Parts: sequence; C-alpha cells; structure tokens
Amino acid sequence: MTTTTGDFLPPISLDWDAIHTVFLDMDGTLLDLHFDNHFWLEHLPVRLAQQRGVTPQEISSYLHDRYTAMEGTLEWYCLDYWQQHLDTDLVALKHEIAERIQIRAHVERFLESLHTRGKRVVLLTNAHQKSVGMKFGYVALSHYFDRIITSHSLGLPKEHPDFWNKLAEVEAYNPLHSLFIDDNLHVLRAAQAHGVKHLLAIHQPDSQQPPKDTAEFTAVVCYTQLMAA
Repeated sequence: MTTTTGDFLPPISLDWDAIHTVFLDMDGTLLDLHFDNHFWLEHLPVRLAQQRGVTPQEISSYLHDRYTAMEGTLEWYCLDYWQQHLDTDLVALKHEIAERIQIRAHVERFLESLHTRGKRVVLLTNAHQKSVGMKFGYVALSHYFDRIITSHSLGLPKEHPDFWNKLAEVEAYNPLHSLFIDDNLHVLRAAQAHGVKHLLAIHQPDSQQPPKDTAEFTAVVCYTQLMAA
C-alpha cells in the first residue's frame, strides 16, 4: 500500500501498557500481498505453460482446483510441496519478479516504534522458510524481529485450533498481553478462540485489489494509525 495520507487517518486505540508481545504476519500484513497473488495466479501459470507446451489457461484451471483443495492446510503454504508437485524450481521463478516484493507503507517506522516501546516483536507466518529467506533477501526487515517463527517449524498452520498451544511450547507469551496483526480472518478467529486479546486485521492486503471486509475485526489502513502518542 503506497498511500501518503496515513498521517490523517484516525488512530487505532490500543492499551500499549498491557501489550508485551507483538506477533506479526508477513504477506499481506507487512509486505504487499500483490507479489504473492501475481506469482501464484499470473506468473506461475505463464511460466509452467511455457515449460510444458500448453496454454496458461489450462495451467490456471488446474492450479485453481489444486489451490481450492489444499487451502488452509500446511501443504498449501509449503514451497517444498508445490515444487515437488509441480516439478519446477519455484524459488527461481519468484526471483524473476522480485521487484514486486514491497514493504507496506510506514511498516519500518512502526517496527521501530515497537522497539522504542520495549515490546517483544515476533514474526509469525504461514510462509515457508524458503519464501521468508528469499523475500528478506530483497527487503531489509529481518533485523526488526526478536524471533522469526514459521508455521512449518511447528507442524501446524495458523488456522489450526491447536496452533497457539503449539506456539507456547517454543515461545513464551500471555494471550491477554499479546497483539496479533494478520490479514487472514480465519487465522485471526483461531487466535481469538485461543484467547489472544488484541487482534487487528488489514484493510487492503493487496495494493492492486479492492479493500477487504474484515468483519468483526478492526482493520489497519496504514501503520501510522498505531504510532499516535
């Protein structure tokens, strides 16, 4: 998101004194989801079609069916699974469009403000570790995190009802004193069911797509809303 009007948006009120740990999603939350949507829905079908001598439409139809069948599972997010299933080097194909990897507006200022406030900052992503490593090779964000945790290291996607219990085995946190920001409503509802008190969604995860309905969750339009005094 590239809006320059963030400073004029109403602040989002949070009890920062009660928040000790901030968990942050990556794709669609800190990074523009446009890269991922463009890769999986446009770039990959074209490149696979070139490799296999078929039309992009044929590949898109096949991928749509596979995406639908796998959605919400750990394999759906697993780069190793898709590389083996499609028999192609997806990391190499992602590098071809790396210029589309973009940090959302004011994210770095927000991350700096969290450290100024003395919060523990943890990246909590469903993205495969190879995707995280690839993206952080292009955007300098990794140094802002006290810890980076992928759901693959825990064996459960963030949507799973047991995810937060599994997380507690490797990362000490108190749900009542944690803030979690994610663009996926299913993920936010799983966190809510576990008792995570402070939850925020994202107004427009993909800068090239319309804003989304975030239902019962307050949505961040711009991170300046979380930096008001």
